[in-house]
Amino acid sequence: MANKRLSNWLCSWFLAVVLILAPSMVSASQITEDLKVTIDAVIKIVTDPNYKKDATARREKLRELFGKRFNYKQMVIRSLAKDWDERTPEEREQFIGLFRQLLEKSYAGKLESYKDEKIVYLDEQVKGEYALVKTQIIRNDATIDVDYKLFNEDGEWRVYDFVIERVSMIRNYRSQFTKIIRKDSYSGLVAKLEKKIKDIESKDGDDSL
Repeated sequence: MANKRLSNWLCSWFLAVVLILAPSMVSASQITEDLKVTIDAVIKIVTDPNYKKDATARREKLRELFGKRFNYKQMVIRSLAKDWDERTPEEREQFIGLFRQLLEKSYAGKLESYKDEKIVYLDEQVKGEYALVKTQIIRNDATIDVDYKLFNEDGEWRVYDFVIERVSMIRNYRSQFTKIIRKDSYSGLVAKLEKKIKDIESKDGDDSL
Protein backbone atom coordinates (compact mmCIF):
# COMPACT_ATOMS: atom_id res chain seq x y z
CA MET A 1 0.00 0.00 0.00
CA ALA A 2 2.83 2.42 0.91
CA ASN A 3 4.61 1.77 -2.40
CA LYS A 4 1.38 2.32 -4.28
CA ARG A 5 0.76 5.65 -2.55
CA LEU A 6 4.33 6.73 -3.24
CA SER A 7 4.05 5.68 -6.88
CA ASN A 8 0.81 7.66 -7.30
CA TRP A 9 2.37 10.69 -5.66
CA LEU A 10 5.49 10.54 -7.82
CA CYS A 11 3.31 10.22 -10.90
CA SER A 12 1.56 13.43 -9.84
CA TRP A 13 4.76 15.41 -9.36
CA PHE A 14 6.20 14.36 -12.69
CA LEU A 15 2.97 15.14 -14.50
CA ALA A 16 3.11 18.53 -12.83
CA VAL A 17 6.37 19.15 -14.66
CA VAL A 18 4.70 18.92 -18.06
CA LEU A 19 1.48 20.70 -17.20
CA ILE A 20 2.83 24.21 -17.65
CA LEU A 21 1.14 24.96 -20.94
CA ALA A 22 -1.51 27.61 -20.32
CA PRO A 23 0.01 29.61 -17.47
CA SER A 24 -1.42 32.67 -15.78
CA MET A 25 1.12 34.94 -14.11
CA VAL A 26 1.21 38.66 -13.45
CA SER A 27 4.96 39.03 -13.83
CA ALA A 28 7.34 36.20 -14.72
CA SER A 29 11.08 36.53 -14.15
CA GLN A 30 13.77 34.96 -16.30
CA ILE A 31 13.86 31.99 -13.94
CA THR A 32 10.25 31.13 -14.68
CA GLU A 33 10.59 31.99 -18.35
CA ASP A 34 13.54 29.62 -18.80
CA LEU A 35 11.63 26.83 -17.06
CA LYS A 36 8.59 27.47 -19.23
CA VAL A 37 10.67 27.36 -22.44
CA THR A 38 11.84 23.86 -21.55
CA ILE A 39 8.34 22.68 -20.64
CA ASP A 40 6.83 24.11 -23.82
CA ALA A 41 9.45 22.18 -25.78
CA VAL A 42 8.46 19.00 -23.92
CA ILE A 43 4.80 19.59 -24.73
CA LYS A 44 5.66 20.07 -28.39
CA ILE A 45 7.53 16.76 -28.47
CA VAL A 46 4.90 14.64 -26.71
CA THR A 47 2.13 16.05 -28.92
CA ASP A 48 4.06 15.89 -32.20
CA PRO A 49 2.53 13.22 -34.50
CA ASN A 50 5.92 12.48 -36.02
CA TYR A 51 7.44 11.65 -32.64
CA LYS A 52 4.45 9.49 -31.76
CA LYS A 53 5.62 7.17 -34.54
CA ASP A 54 9.18 6.99 -33.19
CA ALA A 55 9.26 6.28 -29.44
CA THR A 56 13.06 6.00 -29.36
CA ALA A 57 13.62 9.43 -30.90
CA ARG A 58 10.88 10.94 -28.74
CA ARG A 59 12.36 9.67 -25.48
CA GLU A 60 15.85 10.72 -26.50
CA LYS A 61 14.62 14.29 -27.07
CA LEU A 62 12.85 14.26 -23.71
CA ARG A 63 16.01 13.07 -21.95
CA GLU A 64 17.97 15.85 -23.62
CA LEU A 65 15.53 18.55 -22.54
CA PHE A 66 15.20 17.42 -18.95
CA GLY A 67 18.94 16.91 -18.69
CA LYS A 68 19.36 20.62 -19.36
CA ARG A 69 16.72 21.78 -16.88
CA PHE A 70 16.97 19.23 -14.03
CA ASN A 71 19.94 19.14 -11.68
CA TYR A 72 20.32 15.41 -11.09
CA LYS A 73 23.50 15.86 -9.07
CA GLN A 74 21.74 18.10 -6.55
CA MET A 75 18.80 15.68 -6.43
CA VAL A 76 21.17 12.83 -5.56
CA ILE A 77 23.16 14.83 -2.99
CA ARG A 78 19.94 15.59 -1.14
CA SER A 79 18.49 12.12 -1.57
CA LEU A 80 21.58 10.33 -0.23
CA ALA A 81 22.17 13.00 2.45
CA LYS A 82 25.12 12.01 4.68
CA ASP A 83 25.76 8.89 2.60
CA TRP A 84 26.81 11.13 -0.29
CA ASP A 85 29.87 12.28 1.67
CA GLU A 86 31.01 8.68 2.11
CA ARG A 87 30.96 7.89 -1.59
CA THR A 88 33.98 7.91 -3.88
CA PRO A 89 33.94 10.08 -7.04
CA GLU A 90 33.29 6.96 -9.09
CA GLU A 91 30.41 5.88 -6.87
CA ARG A 92 28.88 9.35 -7.07
CA GLU A 93 28.97 9.39 -10.86
CA GLN A 94 27.48 5.90 -10.99
CA PHE A 95 24.63 6.80 -8.64
CA ILE A 96 23.80 10.02 -10.48
CA GLY A 97 23.55 8.00 -13.70
CA LEU A 98 21.30 5.40 -12.08
CA PHE A 99 19.08 8.04 -10.48
CA ARG A 100 18.71 9.82 -13.79
CA GLN A 101 17.78 6.60 -15.57
CA LEU A 102 15.25 5.78 -12.87
CA LEU A 103 13.42 9.08 -13.32
CA GLU A 104 13.63 9.10 -17.09
CA LYS A 105 12.48 5.54 -17.60
CA SER A 106 9.80 5.67 -14.90
CA TYR A 107 8.05 8.69 -16.29
CA ALA A 108 8.54 8.58 -20.04
CA GLY A 109 5.13 6.96 -20.36
CA LYS A 110 3.57 9.51 -18.00
CA LEU A 111 4.86 12.37 -20.13
CA GLU A 112 3.56 10.78 -23.30
CA SER A 113 0.04 10.60 -21.85
CA TYR A 114 -0.04 14.37 -21.30
CA LYS A 115 -3.42 16.12 -21.19
CA ASP A 116 -4.13 19.85 -21.05
CA GLU A 117 -4.47 21.44 -17.62
CA LYS A 118 -4.51 25.05 -16.49
CA ILE A 119 -1.55 26.27 -14.47
CA VAL A 120 -1.65 29.39 -12.33
CA TYR A 121 1.64 30.92 -11.20
CA LEU A 122 1.24 32.28 -7.70
CA ASP A 123 4.65 33.49 -6.65
CA GLU A 124 8.37 33.36 -7.22
CA GLN A 125 10.91 33.76 -4.43
CA VAL A 126 14.67 34.10 -4.83
CA LYS A 127 17.14 33.89 -1.97
CA GLY A 128 20.78 33.84 -2.96
CA GLU A 129 21.44 30.80 -5.13
CA TYR A 130 18.03 29.26 -4.42
CA ALA A 131 14.64 29.98 -5.97
CA LEU A 132 11.10 28.76 -5.43
CA VAL A 133 8.32 28.96 -8.04
CA LYS A 134 4.88 28.39 -6.55
CA THR A 135 2.07 27.24 -8.82
CA GLN A 136 -1.31 25.58 -8.81
CA ILE A 137 -2.64 22.97 -11.22
CA ILE A 138 -6.31 23.66 -11.87
CA ARG A 139 -8.31 20.56 -12.77
CA ASN A 140 -12.02 20.00 -13.13
CA ASP A 141 -12.18 18.12 -9.84
CA ALA A 142 -9.28 19.55 -7.84
CA THR A 143 -6.63 22.22 -7.35
CA ILE A 144 -3.11 20.97 -6.64
CA ASP A 145 -0.32 23.07 -5.16
CA VAL A 146 3.02 22.48 -6.87
CA ASP A 147 6.29 24.17 -5.87
CA TYR A 148 9.45 24.01 -7.96
CA LYS A 149 12.76 24.38 -6.14
CA LEU A 150 15.70 25.58 -8.23
CA PHE A 151 19.42 25.98 -7.60
CA ASN A 152 21.72 28.40 -9.41
CA GLU A 153 24.82 26.55 -10.52
CA ASP A 154 27.32 28.24 -12.83
CA GLY A 155 24.77 30.93 -13.67
CA GLU A 156 21.99 28.50 -14.66
CA TRP A 157 18.83 27.87 -12.65
CA ARG A 158 17.90 24.18 -12.61
CA VAL A 159 15.22 22.22 -10.76
CA TYR A 160 16.37 20.02 -7.88
CA ASP A 161 13.07 19.24 -6.13
CA PHE A 162 9.29 19.24 -6.56
CA VAL A 163 6.87 19.73 -3.72
CA ILE A 164 3.33 18.48 -4.33
CA GLU A 165 0.77 19.44 -1.71
CA ARG A 166 3.64 20.13 0.74
CA VAL A 167 5.26 16.74 0.11
CA SER A 168 8.80 16.76 -1.28
CA MET A 169 10.00 14.30 -3.91
CA ILE A 170 13.52 14.45 -2.49
CA ARG A 171 12.38 13.71 1.05
CA ASN A 172 10.51 10.66 -0.20
CA TYR A 173 13.57 9.33 -2.00
CA ARG A 174 15.80 10.12 0.99
CA SER A 175 13.48 8.13 3.23
CA GLN A 176 13.57 5.13 0.88
CA PHE A 177 17.33 5.26 0.32
CA THR A 178 18.15 5.65 4.02
CA LYS A 179 16.03 2.65 4.98
CA ILE A 180 17.59 0.44 2.31
CA ILE A 181 21.16 1.47 3.21
CA ARG A 182 20.53 0.81 6.90
CA LYS A 183 18.91 -2.54 6.22
CA ASP A 184 21.20 -3.81 3.45
CA SER A 185 24.09 -1.48 2.56
CA TYR A 186 24.94 1.17 -0.01
CA SER A 187 25.82 -1.56 -2.51
CA GLY A 188 22.43 -3.10 -1.75
CA LEU A 189 20.76 0.17 -2.73
CA VAL A 190 22.72 0.29 -5.99
CA ALA A 191 21.67 -3.28 -6.76
CA LYS A 192 18.02 -2.42 -6.11
CA LEU A 193 18.23 0.60 -8.40
CA GLU A 194 19.81 -1.43 -11.18
CA LYS A 195 17.14 -4.11 -10.84
CA LYS A 196 14.33 -1.55 -10.76
CA ILE A 197 15.60 0.09 -13.94
CA LYS A 198 15.67 -3.27 -15.70
CA ASP A 199 12.17 -4.08 -14.43
CA ILE A 200 10.86 -0.77 -15.76
CA GLU A 201 12.48 -1.39 -19.13
CA SER A 202 10.89 -4.83 -19.36
CA LYS A 203 7.40 -4.09 -18.05
CA ASP A 204 7.14 -0.31 -17.60
CA GLY A 205 6.68 -0.63 -13.85
CA ASP A 206 6.66 2.10 -11.19
CA ASP A 207 9.79 3.45 -9.52
CA SER A 208 9.24 2.40 -5.90
CA LEU A 209 12.11 0.26 -4.62
